[in-house]
Parts: sequence; C-alpha cells; structure tokens
Amino acid sequence: EINAAFEVSLQLWSSLVEVGALESPHTFINKTPHLSFVWGAQNVAFLKQRFTMLKQHHLFADMQFSEDLQQLNTWMPLMMHHRDNRTPMAATYVNYGTDVNFGALTRQLVAHLKRNPQFTLMTNARMNKIRKLKTTAQPWSVSVLDLITKKNATLHAGFVFLGAGGGALPLLQKSKIPESAGYGGFPVSGQWLICQNEAVIHQHHVKVYGKAAVGAPPMSVPHLDTRLINGKPALLFGPFAGFTTKFLKEGSRFDLAKSIKAKNIKSMLGVSRHNMDLTKYLVKEAFQTHEQRMSALRDFLPDAKSEDWQLANAGQRVQIIKKCDEKWGKLEFGTEIVSSQDGSLAALLGASPGASVSVKAMIDVLERCFPQQIRTNQWQTKLSTLIPSYGKSLIDDSNLLNTIRQHTLHTLKLTV
Repeated sequence: EINAAFEVSLQLWSSLVEVGALESPHTFINKTPHLSFVWGAQNVAFLKQRFTMLKQHHLFADMQFSEDLQQLNTWMPLMMHHRDNRTPMAATYVNYGTDVNFGALTRQLVAHLKRNPQFTLMTNARMNKIRKLKTTAQPWSVSVLDLITKKNATLHAGFVFLGAGGGALPLLQKSKIPESAGYGGFPVSGQWLICQNEAVIHQHHVKVYGKAAVGAPPMSVPHLDTRLINGKPALLFGPFAGFTTKFLKEGSRFDLAKSIKAKNIKSMLGVSRHNMDLTKYLVKEAFQTHEQRMSALRDFLPDAKSEDWQLANAGQRVQIIKKCDEKWGKLEFGTEIVSSQDGSLAALLGASPGASVSVKAMIDVLERCFPQQIRTNQWQTKLSTLIPSYGKSLIDDSNLLNTIRQHTLHTLKLTV
C-alpha cells in the first residue's frame, strides 16, 4: 500500500511538471537507487525470502537480489571496501529509487499557489484559538497571532485542515471536536551523522537500508543515504532516535505535558505502562557517545573515520497514541486522519511514512470531508487528469501500473 501510495505522489508531481506548476524535476526529485543490505546467514535467508515474496507482485517486479560480492561491489562500492568477505552478505536493489527534497517541492508548490489572487500565505504566525460557530457557511473562527507585529487577526473558514506536523495534535485538541477524544502524542527526536569529507561523499550514490535491531521501533531502521541538498551532494547515516518532550523542533519542553487532557489521560497512561521498553530504548539512544554511533555506522561503512562525521539534529516526529479497550491506549507508527462528523475540519496525525504518501493522504481528506463534491463530474475529471490512476487500483492492475510508472519515470527524468 505504501509503494502504491508513493506512485500516486509521483503522478501528481508529474502532472504539475507537465503544466508548468513545478520547475524542472531535478530541482526537487532525483534518481537514487534504493537497496536493502544485510549480513549474516540468518539475515541473508530472511532477505532472500522477503525478495522472493515481493517479486511475485508487479509493484516489485523490477527488484533485484544478489549475494554475489562482485555485484554488491558494483551496487555500493564504498560500503564493500575492506569488508570481511567471509561473512555472508546480500542486498536487494531497485534502480529507480528517488531522493525527494520536500522543502524545495513545498516552496515550488507555494510559489505556484501565490499566483492565484485568492490564495493568501501567512508566515511567522501562530494559531491561538479555534472555535466552532453555529453558522453553517463558515463554521470555524480562527484566531491568529502575527509573531512579528504581535497583532491578532480573526479568520472565518468553511473548512480547516490541521497539517502542522508535530503541532497538529495541540491544534486538534483546541478544536474540541468529539472525534479528537482519546488521541495523544509520543514525541521522538531524530539525529543523523553527516559526512564532512567530500572525497567520501562522492563515492556513494545510493540509499542503503539495513535491518532494525531486535526490539527496536520501526523508525529506527538504519540507512546510509546520499542526498542532494540545494544542488550539493550530502551523505547521512541514521536515524538515531532520542527521547524528547517537544512536539516541534523549535517547540517547548512542556509540549507533552500540555497535551495531557482529561479525555486522553487514560490512553497516555496505558501507553506509558505498556511501552517502557521503548522509552528505555529512546533514553539509551539519546545518551550514546560519538564513538557508539560511529560503531553503528561502521556496520555499514567499515572504513568510516570519526573525524569525518558530525552529529546533527533533524526534525521531530510525534507518534499517535489512541484509545484501546484492552490496554487503555496504544502507540501507532503510521499516520491517521481525524475529521469532524460534518467534514468541516480534518487533521493529519502521526509521522511515518510521512511526506512520500502525502498526496494519497490528501485524497483521503477530500473523500472524507467533501463526499458530495468529489462525486461530481468536475471533481472526478480534475482528479483523474492530475492522477490518472484515481479511482483505480495500482495494486490489482499490473498493466495500469506499468503504463503509469513508465510515464512518470520519463516525465520526472528518473530513467537516466
């Protein structure tokens, strides 16, 4: 489902490139082969079995598998240098993997929207209050503080979408819609080792994912990524999770405490009670030394030198906590849309898989919050034009997938 959802994102971006709403594809998306790499006989057997099962589905028909050292060296030469060849190793390889700069993509989308006189962008602003009015045309009153002028403005809206990342939960709680009851957030910080040696950076041109340690959460799968940031190659390894009480990178240490309400305290207590191992894991990760992190990196890059790598903070993620009858509350590692019964407000909670499936998430919002409009010929035609697979299944229809994938890879220049 995640693979198919990303294909939906590629279709929209492809369509927007074709109509000139987005700039040249290389400014926000670039071809970067994706690999899964394991070592040790048991892990090799696992990866081979996973490959055999995935390969049977047309979504993964182009995936390759190899245990051959020469082939592995061709795919990821930097990682194979000075590696013990007596250890069994294997990798899967997808040639048309991508590296997406979502910051650049967002700026281009906003720049296009700003050409529309009906679009207004407010930055350096914070939503203070949101309340439901009795009127039906514009039922939401939103109070916004300008952080520069310190002046408040009141906006009235017929529909409100809360897509503030880790900040979405507090905004959802302010809305006081009944559907928000029981939801909480578990914040997790992220850190990466970033290579400072240009000679090393230019030897790695793929994204290589490993296998999470036993007992580690899903977001801890280690990977060594080549990235293109502002047109310049970069090399990152991580993520290293950490315990935090902030919901945003520049948030408050009191974010977690302030989010505990009467309607979600039972869920929060249930999660804290049944996830002590996760909390211990995050605290342990947060207190790792540089050499301990380098040791994890050397599993991927045996030649890695401590002086070539520096630790940097990435963004925050807030995992979903929700009601659960058996354990009071449960922690989820996906994303979820919470909407009011009348469809006038929706919020996107959670962290992973995140931005790569954002287009599919927004289609879900449209279908849930605008059920009448989305059935009209006008909306159906528009969506089908932008996303040719809309209303069809890429999971079930191999011919449709192959046709669309060939087109998007060509339009986004991901075949070279």
